[in-house]
Amino acid sequence: MGASRDLDFSEYFAARVQRFRRVAFAFSGDWHAAEDLVQAMFVQLYRRWRRVRPDTVDAYARRILLNLFLARRRVSVREYVTASPPDQESPPGRDTPARLDVERALAGLTPRQRAMVVLRFLEDLPVAEVASLLGVAEGTVKSQTARGVEALRFSMSGER
Repeated sequence: MGASRDLDFSEYFAARVQRFRRVAFAFSGDWHAAEDLVQAMFVQLYRRWRRVRPDTVDAYARRILLNLFLARRRVSVREYVTASPPDQESPPGRDTPARLDVERALAGLTPRQRAMVVLRFLEDLPVAEVASLLGVAEGTVKSQTARGVEALRFSMSGER
């Protein structure tokens, strides 16, 4: 039974890890923090794997990821001064000007507002599901998402 459990989990991990990395990055704005969040999420998910129903596993994993993100008060970004730049380039497409603008704009939102915008528009979840995940009223999701989108538009327009 244990081998089947591990095989099922391995298949799920392989099929979903990239998706959850993308969501975690959208939440945190930092690839290293996103990797940490996803790793912690999969560890917690594995511990509960036998109890999770197959039809709800994505929602359960998303809930774990969201809770981990919101539990982190501030992820400090450390910058190190070096005599020369790193030898490696950024992966292609990661640091395009438009993407960097979106990342900066998302960083200006509160963590809960950012989570709402990411869940609504990147994950394409309905308002009711986002409200349930965050434990708030649907009206709160609608108003905070609208404010978040407006803040993103303002930030992206170049107005200060």
